[in-house]
Amino acid sequence: MAEQKKLSEKLDKIAKELEKLTVVEMAELSKYLEDKFGVSAMQVAAASPTQSTSAQASAEKEEKSTFIVMLASAGENKLGVIKAVREILPNLGLMEAKKLVESAPKELLKDVKKEEADEAKKKVEAAGGKVELK
Repeated sequence: MAEQKKLSEKLDKIAKELEKLTVVEMAELSKYLEDKFGVSAMQVAAASPTQSTSAQASAEKEEKSTFIVMLASAGENKLGVIKAVREILPNLGLMEAKKLVESAPKELLKDVKKEEADEAKKKVEAAGGKVELK
C-alpha cells in the first residue's frame, strides 16, 4: 500500500479549510486561481499525469461504481430546478443554489453510487432540468 505523503503544517491547514468549502465555493476558488495564475486544473493534470493513457482507457472500460452528476442546463423551470438542487445539496443556501443553476453546466455531486446519482437525476429532470451522469 502506498504511503501517504505528509504535508507541511501550512499545507495541511489549507487542505483542511478546502475540505469545508461548498461546491459553489470550490468552483469560485477554481475560477479565481485560473484567472490569477493563468493555469487550469486540466493543464496541471496533463502536465503531470499519474497514469498512462492506456491505463486510463482500461479503467474507463470497467464497470463504473461511482458517478459524477452534472447539471447540464436548468431548462424552462429554473425555480423548480433550484428547489431540486437544494433538495440534493441541503447545505447550499438559496443564492448559492441559484448561482450554481445559472452557471450550468456544473457538477452537482461527485463520486456517488449509481442509486444516489439516479435519484438526483430524477429530481432535477422532474423539475425540468437536464442532467448528465459521468
